Amino acid sequence: MERPRLLAVLVTAALAAGGLAATVQVSQAADSDLAHNGGFESGLDGWSCTAGSGAVVSAPVHGGSSALEATPAGSDYAQCAQTVTVKPGSAYTLSAWVQGSYVYLGAAGTGTTDVSTWTQSAGSWQQLRTSFTTGPATTSVRIYTHGWYGTGAYEADDVSLVGPGGDPVQLPATPGRPATGAITSGSVALSWAAVPGATGYTVYRDGAKDLSVNGTSATITGLAASTAYSFQVTATNSAGESAKSAAVTASTAASGGGGGGAGVLPAHALVGYLHSSFANGSGYTRMADVPDSWDVIDLAFGEPTSATSGDVRFSLCPAAECPGVESVADFKAAIKAKQAAGKKVLISIGGQNGQVQLTTTAARDTFVSSVSKIIDDYGLDGLDIDFEGHSLSLDTGDKDFRNPTTPVVVNLISALKTLKAKYGAGFVLTMAPETFFVQLGYQYYGSGPFGGQDPRAGAYLPVINALRDDLTLLHVQDYNSGSIMGLDNQYHSMGGADFHIAMTDMLLTGFPVAGDQSRMFAPLRPDQVAIGLPASTNAGNGYTSTADVNTALNCLTRKTDCGSYTTHGSWPDLRGLMAWSINWDLFSNQEFSRNFDAYFGG
Repeated sequence: MERPRLLAVLVTAALAAGGLAATVQVSQAADSDLAHNGGFESGLDGWSCTAGSGAVVSAPVHGGSSALEATPAGSDYAQCAQTVTVKPGSAYTLSAWVQGSYVYLGAAGTGTTDVSTWTQSAGSWQQLRTSFTTGPATTSVRIYTHGWYGTGAYEADDVSLVGPGGDPVQLPATPGRPATGAITSGSVALSWAAVPGATGYTVYRDGAKDLSVNGTSATITGLAASTAYSFQVTATNSAGESAKSAAVTASTAASGGGGGGAGVLPAHALVGYLHSSFANGSGYTRMADVPDSWDVIDLAFGEPTSATSGDVRFSLCPAAECPGVESVADFKAAIKAKQAAGKKVLISIGGQNGQVQLTTTAARDTFVSSVSKIIDDYGLDGLDIDFEGHSLSLDTGDKDFRNPTTPVVVNLISALKTLKAKYGAGFVLTMAPETFFVQLGYQYYGSGPFGGQDPRAGAYLPVINALRDDLTLLHVQDYNSGSIMGLDNQYHSMGGADFHIAMTDMLLTGFPVAGDQSRMFAPLRPDQVAIGLPASTNAGNGYTSTADVNTALNCLTRKTDCGSYTTHGSWPDLRGLMAWSINWDLFSNQEFSRNFDAYFGG
């Protein structure tokens, strides 16, 4: 964040020429309709709908006497799916009749290219159709239909998968006992080992079915504080459901802390970076002189001693560079005074010049110990991650943001979870990635089959996803980024209200990663999201006028003044704004913070 810069997205395409041809051996076995109960005449037999979102209705129907009606709610997009046995190297046609807004039909696990198709608005029955060829070792695929966050119910009927049938599928084995992860006053995170042949898992709470998932982890929400719960897991595939695993018992925390430290902030918070360790044209600001408008003060920056050591140090700006800098003792005393007034003071790690790559577990452990030393020495409330540039990267192994394997990503997640566990529920954890590393994941993630895009595009997604239950705030830098595509599949240019509306809507609505409907990035809670902006025209490319800031807030919190972009909901609990920086705001006569106070009533 220290100096403005533009991130260029370089897309290259290598075109093969000169007689190369691919030969696909396709099975000639007799074709039949393999979808079980595709007309829903036998209720939901054979189908599994997320979060209990699906029901069978007698009207409207396309054929027969029944149809599926599924209703998205909250962070769930009402996916109903079944796993079908298929033959390797064979051609299949998938179709369904649907009604509603933003209705999707697709197939996952094909072994070649997973496919999906959708309709934005089907006021009456409309047929969706797509096709695929299975890979040389593929024996089952998952077919699904789903809606979209923030939309109404959709209907589906006469789902059909036509192609050669495969060999019978065996019932999966019983999963091992699940392990607990992050626990808050209202949620428990669980994980378990994968079961061969399983295509999904069901979590039971106190013996009753709670939710179904496709992966090997889940967070159970809506729990009562200070209460013990028992959890079991079963494995499922097209043959049925395994026996329940051994139970694990977990007790929720006492109420009042809030997940990820969210409850320690005001309903609407203003976050700002304080140039504590360096000088630039904005001038030095003493901690004691930070105006009361700022609820979270990020000390910029803790910087590494080398890119890969994991060792992070923090010191005040030298007096020769920053005339008027206070003593360390006065700085610490001012931090305590801010905290006594209800403010949170964090150490921010990284910045434009502070490259951190935790390539080894040794670097991870050094990162944890050195950051802990800073937090303890200055009596801070938490940590802000401002990794930019090459601090995060992906390799060809990280095609699924939900299961990262790249060491720098895995080690960062582990380090942050360790720090959260060490300091407890009140620990404030925030992140300030650039849009390139988050929202650009809607188009690209990783490299190779996603168009040769810079492999860092969307690289923050696995970190955010893994830490969503621990994360207090995500304030993406909506600047220094260039144009980014929104959920309307239109490019939006930074500096205007539409850019902030579109980028924030993506975080609060969720989106398919790299266009893959089977890999959805689930929405964050509105209290976890703040909009990142330059505080003045001097602070970065993408400065937004106060009028446009207010227009964006009106649209996102009240669904008024939305202009050309239609959001998927309204979020009055949106946490607030982040600014680079407190120093630049003071340099510009506090225009940014004064506007925030006026909008949210001080």
